[in-house]
Amino acid sequence: MAAGKGVYICKNIDESFIAVEEIFNGKFGVAKNILFEEFLQGEEMSFFVISDGSTVKNFGTAQDHKRVGEGDIGKNTGGMGAYSPSRLISDILEKKIFDKIIHPTLKGLSDLGTKYKGFLYVGLMIVNNEPYLIEYNVRMGDPECQTILPTLDTDLVEIFIACVKENLHEVQIKWSNQKSICVVLCSKGYPENYQKNIEIKNFEKINLNKNNFLFHAGTKNHDSKIYAIGGRVLNFISLSDEFAKCRRNIHDNLNKLNWDKGFYRKDIGFKVIDK
Repeated sequence: MAAGKGVYICKNIDESFIAVEEIFNGKFGVAKNILFEEFLQGEEMSFFVISDGSTVKNFGTAQDHKRVGEGDIGKNTGGMGAYSPSRLISDILEKKIFDKIIHPTLKGLSDLGTKYKGFLYVGLMIVNNEPYLIEYNVRMGDPECQTILPTLDTDLVEIFIACVKENLHEVQIKWSNQKSICVVLCSKGYPENYQKNIEIKNFEKINLNKNNFLFHAGTKNHDSKIYAIGGRVLNFISLSDEFAKCRRNIHDNLNKLNWDKGFYRKDIGFKVIDK
């Protein structure tokens, strides 16, 4: 809807008048209604759970960096990177999220005759340590998934089977104590116009091991060569005891790849690193 746009964050009443005029004047097509929502001055957090229809368990937290520019400025993207766990999470906040949002939602679905199985991605705004629900997704997020899954110490297939068989309560989901960062390498010009079918070389130079990963996104393999075909091209992930070391490891691999047709945000995780 609205070509992926149509949301205005208005800092004052004059900006709200402009937004209303643009919407009703056809900027996003024919509009008959506008939804006004409370502006929440806080910090976003991605909170994940998995359910088998009755049992529900925590599946990690992350903070995504949506804006294209460093310092969280510029146009929105599909996600320029993420870190996990979120700096905001605590036992008290987690309990609030389950009591105020997760359990009531699953009960509501159950009351409607729906037995929900699978991931539930809860997009939150945390304001004064209180969780406000922004959105749900019935999947893991991108790039939050890339930064959370490498810290999972339990067989993912075992968890999926338990959800299908409705015995998730019998599975202990274990996590490493390491921190994780994902940095997305994008094609120059993203999120607007960018070139496609650009070859990427030097993959043999990067360092991949049990704590450093590379996930392909907008690429294709043709005649044993890798080409960029999307806006968000590659996901570099690193695990470590320190967020700063995670980011250094990723930047080291990005420097080794040395793809001059791409760019990335150098400040992913700045809220937990660049204090």
